[in-house]
Amino acid sequence: MPLDAAQCYQALTARDARFDGAFFVGVTSTGIYCRPVCPARTPRADRCRFFASAAAAERRNFRPCLRCRPELAPHPASAAVPDNIAPVDVVTVRARIAGARIASGALDGRALDELATELGVTARHLRRIVERELGASPIALAQTRRLLTAKQLLTDTALPMTQVALASGFQSVRRFNALFRARYRLAPGALRRSAAQRSREPESPADRITLSLGVQPPFDWLSLCEFFRTHAMPGVEAVRSGTTPEYWRTVHLDGHNGVLGIRAGAGAATVQVELSASLLPVLVPLLARVRHLLDLDATPSIIASQLREDVMLRTSVDAKPGLRVPGSLDAFELAVRAVLGQQVSVRGATTLAGRLVAVIAEPLPANGEITTAAPLSLSHRPLTAERLADASLDSVAAVGMPRTRAACLINLARVVAQGEFPLLSGALSGPPSAHAFEAHFTALPGIGRWTSQYVSMRALRSPDAFPDGDLALCKAAGGVTPAQLRRLAEQWRPWRAYAAMHLWASLS
Repeated sequence: MPLDAAQCYQALTARDARFDGAFFVGVTSTGIYCRPVCPARTPRADRCRFFASAAAAERRNFRPCLRCRPELAPHPASAAVPDNIAPVDVVTVRARIAGARIASGALDGRALDELATELGVTARHLRRIVERELGASPIALAQTRRLLTAKQLLTDTALPMTQVALASGFQSVRRFNALFRARYRLAPGALRRSAAQRSREPESPADRITLSLGVQPPFDWLSLCEFFRTHAMPGVEAVRSGTTPEYWRTVHLDGHNGVLGIRAGAGAATVQVELSASLLPVLVPLLARVRHLLDLDATPSIIASQLREDVMLRTSVDAKPGLRVPGSLDAFELAVRAVLGQQVSVRGATTLAGRLVAVIAEPLPANGEITTAAPLSLSHRPLTAERLADASLDSVAAVGMPRTRAACLINLARVVAQGEFPLLSGALSGPPSAHAFEAHFTALPGIGRWTSQYVSMRALRSPDAFPDGDLALCKAAGGVTPAQLRRLAEQWRPWRAYAAMHLWASLS
């Protein structure tokens, strides 16, 4: 996508955080590319070249800045897009979806043809639209993502080179060393030595690593933690309260198990993610899911500017800048939590969720996957579709729900386990459409409109999803009916999911 050089330079000179991750600037006099918020002295305009992605900058032989660290930039280009897009924008949206999939490791050990088939296009067409919109080929995007991940691991951890290479998505250490030297003109070991000289922070224990993820400020971490606390799956998730709250949970991803913890970073533009070393083989897709969970790729300034136009939302928007839509680390787990929440209070659904986890989920092994920093309340691995599908109706109903709802949960688990809903099992079959998903999802016995909208909002990251039948939303909007709320919400498009979060927040 063409960038306006004058506007980019204006954002660069202002060090405007709203554009962090939206573009990168290469400086011809140094051969370095930076984020627009880099604290280094601003170069002259004639020495600046602007790129839509880090891969596009590296394609022109620029190396990443060691000061602003492009690997920590947020990823607004991969943020979710409204479902009601104009046909002319379909190519742009498909390219952004492809970019997001590549960022989550879709091309690590897989051919481009496989990703193209999943997105419903030919490899040639995918290559063309990605290069046009993001300034680099899909392969170049994947290589740059691997290199930047490796650069972060070299800077922030003491992992051996072999683990750095494999965790970053490289298939061999030799390929990692060769590409790192060719692209950055620096040996990986030299970067680690220079990083050690810059930072004297204590290293994490051997059983866990800690990494930073970038986010566009403002970022309302406290509201996210409060939401996670009230909507947790007890035994799987926990929020440690305090002046700096932390979110912790167990993880099961592609056969790998462990735990992760998240806390606010030292600055307003980062969060700290601490994870078990056992999760290193799935580091790239896991970090992509964490970005999804925390809605790190949102653009709060754009969202707030529209929602503030409504008098009803203005107070909340001003009081809670950077309010995010909580996503999910596991879409199936979220769907189960949503079904449990049908026609019961949030507290009641949490109680049922804890009982279901205790009966169905796999307990953590005695030798422990829990790091010493994790809360002791984490007791089980995440609930999987396969285990719930094999459960008896009596055992599920015995946790305290009607048999019809227990049957709904078991049926949902079976169709997900059979691959009927790839979006709920972590896979992707074409660009995700909230409308198509909701129509398909509500066709299942026992799944209502509210449930499908809620899952679309949090699991599919649809920014315009809106559970208009939610009684709490109707109350927050002044005691209106669901039909009146639907009409009222039209002015909040395409950010109705964020409007819902502000309405819920206004009740507390």
